Amino acid sequence: MTRFAHAHATGSDWRSICDSLLEQLADRPDGRLAFIYADHSLAGDGDRILDYLRSHTGIPHWVGTVGLGLCSTGRETYEQAAIAVLATDWDEDDFRVLPGIDQDPTAALAANADWRTRTLATFAVTHGDPGNAHTPELIEALAQGLEGGYLVGGLTSSEGLQAQFADTVTGGGISGVLLSGRLKLATGLSQGCSLIGRKHTITACQRNIIQTLDGRPALDVLKEDIGEILARDLTRIGGYIFAALPIPGSDTGDYLVRNLVGIDPNEGMVAIGDLPQVGMTLQFAKRDAQTARDDLVRMVRSLKARIDGEPKGALYHSCLGRGRHLFGDNSEELKIIREELGDVPLVGFYANGEISHHRLYGYTGVLTVFS
Repeated sequence: MTRFAHAHATGSDWRSICDSLLEQLADRPDGRLAFIYADHSLAGDGDRILDYLRSHTGIPHWVGTVGLGLCSTGRETYEQAAIAVLATDWDEDDFRVLPGIDQDPTAALAANADWRTRTLATFAVTHGDPGNAHTPELIEALAQGLEGGYLVGGLTSSEGLQAQFADTVTGGGISGVLLSGRLKLATGLSQGCSLIGRKHTITACQRNIIQTLDGRPALDVLKEDIGEILARDLTRIGGYIFAALPIPGSDTGDYLVRNLVGIDPNEGMVAIGDLPQVGMTLQFAKRDAQTARDDLVRMVRSLKARIDGEPKGALYHSCLGRGRHLFGDNSEELKIIREELGDVPLVGFYANGEISHHRLYGYTGVLTVFS
């Protein structure tokens, strides 16, 4: 089995970082595609980075984005110029790069229609622009265009240029790479939360404000579910208690985690970071370091049991609210994955939203393993 090769380097400038990457990739497999994730401070050097790595490795195709934090096997980096690369062993017929798509993806998919039919390609690694209000719709449209397709990835995170890489620097919509159905892979989603209380029906709401749950003031229901101690001081629930919106039809109990963004104690209302509708189901959830760790371990173990053969490479797309903010310093989140999955070549980044299947999530970790 040919394992992928990964490299993760920091430095004072893009050129020295790339030279360090090249040293680490000296024994890379003879593949035609590499995934690349760069610190957001290097976004303006994206074209130079791609040209330099392409010319010195001979790898023609590069896909990825920039982020406020990077991942690799057992390692996280923040607030420093860095690049992480995963070199695959795939040939030209194993994939098709998706250029930047900022509207209906029909044309982009039509360009690869014959190849997709021949290779049964329904899976894509994608990166999206958080500044485009239509990105969630583009993600869903792309999955539908792949005829029940499955997407993984994340939204670019940057304090400046929202750069994506798809053979060149792009942005504004979604980009990535379609993968042949011949490739062996498995993917898993870690929510990092545990549900509390029971499911409730939203019986009255306006925009993002929930007025009643099960016909009762929403705040009264929230207080009951979180318990007497927290209910006495609601200032303590920020970043700990969330709203979970179950996904209709999910056979795995998936749900979308949304922030509690406001409370009106006089009217008994609760505002969340979404636009709920009357009749929807809502359940509250808690998130802390131990809950997140337990769920991540569960997800990786479940994923490992489904892998066909030995893992040879992986991608990890996690939320900016996870990593050091949830698991602690010293790369704890990535060390958990390495401990459970093994010393597998892995790269990824901390995203402004995570893509799994055909939806955009928050506070999650999406692990994809190739075998």
